Amino acid sequence: MEICSEAENQPPVAQGKAAKTSKQVAQPLQDGNAAAGAPRIEDIYQKKSQLEHILLRPDTYVGSVESVSGLLWVNEGDGIALKSVTYVPALFKIFDEVIVNARDNKVRDQTMATVRVDIDQENNSISVYNDGAGVPVEIHSEEKVYIPEMIFGHLLTSSNYDDTKKKVTGGRNGYGAKLANIFSTEFIVETCDGSRQKRYHQRFTENMNKIHKPKITACKASDNWTKVTFKPDLAKFGMTHLEDDIVSILRKRVYDMAAVLGKGCKVYLNGKMVPVRTFKDYVNLYLKDKTEAPVIYEQVNDRWEICVSVSEGQFQQVSFVNGICTTRGGTHVNYIADQVASKLVAMITKKNKNCGVKPLHVKNHLMVFVNALIENPTFDSQTKETLTVRAASFGSKCEISEDFMKKVHKSSISEHVLSYASFKQSKELKKNDGAKRSRLTGIPKLDDANDAGGKHSQDCTLILTEGDSAKALAISGLSVVGRDRYGVFPLRGKLLNVRDAKHEQIMNNAEITHIKQILGLQHGKKYEDTKSLRYGHLMIMTDQDHDGSHIKGLLINFIHHFFPELLKIQGFLVEFITPIVKVTKGKQSHAFYTLPEYEAWIESIGGSTKGWSVKYYKGLGTSTAAEAKSYFAQLAFHKKGFLWATDGDGDLIEMAFAKKKVEERKTWLRNFQPGTFLDQTAEEINYGDFINKELILFSLADLQRSIPALIDGFKPGQRKILFAAFKRKLKNDIKVAQLSGYVSEHAAYHHGETSLASTIVNLAQSFVGSNNVNLLYPSGQFGTRLMGGKDHASARYIFTRLTHMTRLIFSESDDALLAYQTDDGLPVEPEVYVPTIPMVLVNGADGIGTGWSTFIPNYNPRDIVANLQRMINDEEVVPMMPWYKGFTGSITRNGESFTITGTITQVDDTTLEITELPIRKWTTDYKEFLEGMLKPEKKDEVPFITDYKEYHTDLDVRFVVSLSAENMQLALKEGLNKKFKLSTTMGTTNMMLFNKDGKITKYPQPEDIMREFFDVRIDFYERRKKFLLYVAEQEMLRLSNKVRFILGVVNGEIKVSNRKKKLIEEDLERMGFDKLLKSGIPGVKTAASGAGAEDDGNEDSEESAEGAAPAAAPGMSYDYLLSMPIYSLTLEKVEQLCTERDGKQVEVDSLKATTCKDLWLTDLDCFLEGLTQMEETEAAESLKLTKQQAQARNGKKGARGAGKKKATSDSDMSDDDDDFVPSKKKAAPKPRAAAKPAATKPNPVAQMPAPQSSGDSASMLTSDTAMTSPADAPAAAAAKPAAKGRGTKKAPVKAPEPAQVVESEEESVPLSLMERLALKQKSGEGSKESKASKDDDEEEDVMSPPPKKAPAKKAAPRGKAAAKVVASADDDEAAPVKPAPKGRGRKAAVIIDSDEEEEAPKPAAVKPVAKPAAVKPVAKPAAKNARGAKAKTAVIDDSEDDDDVPDHESMQVSPAPKSGGQEAVYDFDEASPVPKAVQKRPLAKKPAAPKVVNIDDSASEGPTPQPKKTKRALPSPANSPAAVRPARAGRANVKKSYVEISDSEGDAEESGSESEQSAWDGSDED
Repeated sequence: MEICSEAENQPPVAQGKAAKTSKQVAQPLQDGNAAAGAPRIEDIYQKKSQLEHILLRPDTYVGSVESVSGLLWVNEGDGIALKSVTYVPALFKIFDEVIVNARDNKVRDQTMATVRVDIDQENNSISVYNDGAGVPVEIHSEEKVYIPEMIFGHLLTSSNYDDTKKKVTGGRNGYGAKLANIFSTEFIVETCDGSRQKRYHQRFTENMNKIHKPKITACKASDNWTKVTFKPDLAKFGMTHLEDDIVSILRKRVYDMAAVLGKGCKVYLNGKMVPVRTFKDYVNLYLKDKTEAPVIYEQVNDRWEICVSVSEGQFQQVSFVNGICTTRGGTHVNYIADQVASKLVAMITKKNKNCGVKPLHVKNHLMVFVNALIENPTFDSQTKETLTVRAASFGSKCEISEDFMKKVHKSSISEHVLSYASFKQSKELKKNDGAKRSRLTGIPKLDDANDAGGKHSQDCTLILTEGDSAKALAISGLSVVGRDRYGVFPLRGKLLNVRDAKHEQIMNNAEITHIKQILGLQHGKKYEDTKSLRYGHLMIMTDQDHDGSHIKGLLINFIHHFFPELLKIQGFLVEFITPIVKVTKGKQSHAFYTLPEYEAWIESIGGSTKGWSVKYYKGLGTSTAAEAKSYFAQLAFHKKGFLWATDGDGDLIEMAFAKKKVEERKTWLRNFQPGTFLDQTAEEINYGDFINKELILFSLADLQRSIPALIDGFKPGQRKILFAAFKRKLKNDIKVAQLSGYVSEHAAYHHGETSLASTIVNLAQSFVGSNNVNLLYPSGQFGTRLMGGKDHASARYIFTRLTHMTRLIFSESDDALLAYQTDDGLPVEPEVYVPTIPMVLVNGADGIGTGWSTFIPNYNPRDIVANLQRMINDEEVVPMMPWYKGFTGSITRNGESFTITGTITQVDDTTLEITELPIRKWTTDYKEFLEGMLKPEKKDEVPFITDYKEYHTDLDVRFVVSLSAENMQLALKEGLNKKFKLSTTMGTTNMMLFNKDGKITKYPQPEDIMREFFDVRIDFYERRKKFLLYVAEQEMLRLSNKVRFILGVVNGEIKVSNRKKKLIEEDLERMGFDKLLKSGIPGVKTAASGAGAEDDGNEDSEESAEGAAPAAAPGMSYDYLLSMPIYSLTLEKVEQLCTERDGKQVEVDSLKATTCKDLWLTDLDCFLEGLTQMEETEAAESLKLTKQQAQARNGKKGARGAGKKKATSDSDMSDDDDDFVPSKKKAAPKPRAAAKPAATKPNPVAQMPAPQSSGDSASMLTSDTAMTSPADAPAAAAAKPAAKGRGTKKAPVKAPEPAQVVESEEESVPLSLMERLALKQKSGEGSKESKASKDDDEEEDVMSPPPKKAPAKKAAPRGKAAAKVVASADDDEAAPVKPAPKGRGRKAAVIIDSDEEEEAPKPAAVKPVAKPAAVKPVAKPAAKNARGAKAKTAVIDDSEDDDDVPDHESMQVSPAPKSGGQEAVYDFDEASPVPKAVQKRPLAKKPAAPKVVNIDDSASEGPTPQPKKTKRALPSPANSPAAVRPARAGRANVKKSYVEISDSEGDAEESGSESEQSAWDGSDED
């Protein structure tokens, strides 16, 4: 490099530097053998200076010096255009380095206001001027040269080497403008340093090889500027002058500088100011010719400006980094483009979910403009065309706003993207196209027409059927029309809605592919006729129900979406109709193809189908093969063609199936007129009529299945389940799978039982976030909050029943007032239930239907009741907050929405505890979220937490999370709830319900729902009151007529005997008796609306006469009087009827005095009591769990004895709900000394115990139970015990001696002893009057306690049978009793019981229970009793009708044989109910004292709780008015029950009856 000495004031050159450059180099040795002319080693291996290297290899520094051609953005006039140009990249780069220096000065000095660029093509000269702070004119202390010379004339000099400082300048590597100097023939630097008042001027020539001495002069302090002028060495670029193309590129670069510098700096080009003041102005220069192109601009912050527009199908970008034009983009462009693409995809797919748009599709249609300031940027090369620094090192973030993205979404960019995606999908769909060929294979279940694809293909018809059963019907019909021109293909359920389906779904849908191949359809082809198809006609054969209409619509939608021209071809699409109802009467027959048409016919004949045989065809499978043949024989009638009338038909099809037409669908559904149906008698069906008259019925049904009713909060499936449960009287557990079948059968549920079982499970779920009040009881695993109920067991493993709350909400008194629907001619569930409180608010609702969706949160039932009470009292309601049972987080109001927050607590600096999650955020899902924080999916992402532990159960949540102290502070700064996603939002802006009139309605607030519910419910209470009054008055009228009739017969006013019925009725009518139904009340229906309620047990249900439907009643007559039993003439019966009549009068008066509001308030109080009971039960279970946890932590084993003792406590035994909880009896206490007899008789009503469970087959006697007189029997029978299995202790008495008994090996369900005695007493009062005429003293003596000093017998050892005996004071003989074992060796006496109706005929003879003449040895000989006579065993026939049947009450007792080895065995003669003894022995006439027996009061069920066993006196039949259950209707069969009577302290017990009809539920009460 040569230094010229032109200028003065040149600093002296350092001698040390010069010495280094003049250092000599050692000469290498020469190879003497080298051939003459061969290249020297020095010529091969060379060392170049850096300046020489730049000139020799310029592409490394400034790019190629060769001319290249391509499309570039250039300046054209006042705009920027994309043109094909030829230019030298290196020349552009050296200019760019100089102009970027000017831009960097703006960063260092914000006062810089002007940039001037002059391009002189004639002189091949370029100059760049900028004001602002000039370059310091000062000698560098180390390099000993002026700073301007060092910057512009020495390589690798820069002010940007300190990487510890974050800079946003363009210079970085120390080359910059020096490259322009090297590739110039002349390079001039001028600057004014106002701070030093020096002006600096210096020339560089010969590619910077010659550095001329600088000229330094004085200047003003206000002069601050820098100017660089250079003449490119055009020879090195293969140019002779500055060509127009390169000049246009350089001019565009000046425009770039105006864009990045902004409003604070004016940029001039060749003396003219550039018309760009902002970055948005600059963008408009690119798009000024594209008037429709959107310009979406946003200045995100002081470092990021972005703008988005649409491209021509290929991604385009214009970007700047610190003023450098990155022509190839880089990480900053990807950073913006990826954000826009991903967000736009999400927004597009939200409305077009199945459009198949991908981020790449979006980027291909984007034109992105970016102006960014990046800290310490790095590029791929010195040419700086591509930014390479990672986004994390940008030094700032560019988070695009939602408003910006909304503008992008609304722009034409979305349309272009969707169009492109559709094009790509169409291209792929062509892969599944069909073709016209005669033979088609590989499609299962296709029965192809023989002529399909041939020359007669236009005459062929493809029949698409709904399932395989419909295909069988079609095949049967083809036997009539033949197989040559008819093909059949079954559809598997409903066709895909292709209009909004994902591309992958359509591609992978086998049915759509098969239909295209069978018909020969080609995607994208427009059809004018069907000549190119394999079939000329397409016939749809579906069920005539709503779902069948939907399948037709989906197929029409498929064709219209892909092949709309085919629908316009007349005759291409047809449907095959079949009747839905057929009625016959003799030779008359009518077929109906729609339900509205059938209902209109019923009205036309008077509203009754009596005499007509009605057959419902719910599906094509209902039709027989013969009917199928008759259909096809009349094919012209059953085939209906579709007709395209106008283009409006296509709009209707799109409206019905396109998701974007939701508002139009809402209007369509709102305009529906009830009674609308499609006339199937027309030859052709207009597409518009099909949509508006047939498909709309499905849409309404679908909406009703998805949106609940306001009144009861139920969808139809839930309503059917409740109806079936009420009809079955679902008190006991039933499998969910069985209940599903029962609902399908009795409530006409026509959909899959899987969805029905799921609905049952949902009704029974009670975990947090499900139901506040579950109507079904979850007996089993019904799901937990771990998985939101999805972890429930299979329906065949779990059981359910009605909870005690259900009937408190849905009162049985309302059942007869409900409007029940009919299905297949059978009554099913009501149109709507009317609960006590609005259940839609208690348990919430959500669903998505046609046109509408709904979401209603849960509310606190106590808040709802409180508001109802306020409304009843004419007070204002109080706004309610959502409430979920068991939720321990917080719910706060936020405008029209609510914020639901879980619970998180900081334990220490590194530990957090999460004890509650937001509603419907399930534990398992949250665990996956914590897994993501522990092990992020992205490899470069750092885990936020270090560990977590789980301590939750199925009821509550508890996560203990560990994290670093630094992350703890970050989480606290951001907010724990936000960081750990423990906060969600719940809105109340979409509360859609069917109102009381059945119209879909939006409710702004829950209080609005309550107000509408209140009006309906208060009106229903008015109806209930009238109904109850009507029923009570009707019953009172019946009782009054009965009393008058009985008194008239007794007094002789009415003669009945030996007279014709007609004459008697004339007398009754003359005497003013009312004609009534024999049973029931006119106009009153049962809860099942005449379907008949059923019990959930194994017994036949007992329906009350008043609950029968009027349709089943024979009519108004006097049969209710003339059919009264003969014992109604007794005084007791008359008194009973009078008492009942007076009670009804009191009831009527009470009802009249009660207001509707009082009725409602009473129901609300009962509901609150039931709710409190439910909460107490749940609290007890929680307390029990706490105790179990404490026991487990202490490591204690549960004491078996203690557990058993607790299980048999009195409180547990008295719990009527624990029907399935086995508990064992307490050990019988040792006998104590007898107390003195009481002065008065004990009250049998208070002492008679209740059955221990609904499954008990016997009632239990307490130790001091005494027998009442016959007059007291009815009252005693109706009594309900206060406690369960508890009795008063009584002094022990001397037990009778053991006697030989006949053993029985059979088990059966027994009646209790008290029941049999009461039945005997009630039915045999007339025959026992003579025996009942004993004086009171004797009767009192018989029922008195035994002597005080009588010692008690020891209990028989377990496994051995104690002697059993039944003693009678009145009979002369005794018969041995045949005992029944109970599994532990116990024996029972045989008692023959006849449980007949009041007017039942003589019972049939009873067959022997055990093998006749069976003789077994006994353990020990019979002992003598207290009177010296041997113990006796009796057989008792408790016949009810003692007036008609001979008196067999006398006990035939046979003493034990003296031989001791044999038992007495008796046979029963079938010709007579009188037992015939095989062995008879004389009996003592009358014992002086009553026989004493041990009676086991336990039920026959083994695991049920049993009370103590005590000794009681057994009275004679003459004075045994036991207060037990009266005879049941329809039980005339004689049943043989077994009772064990032992002298041990607690061995007597009852076992089962042999007759199935004699079994009864011990829990039933009369």
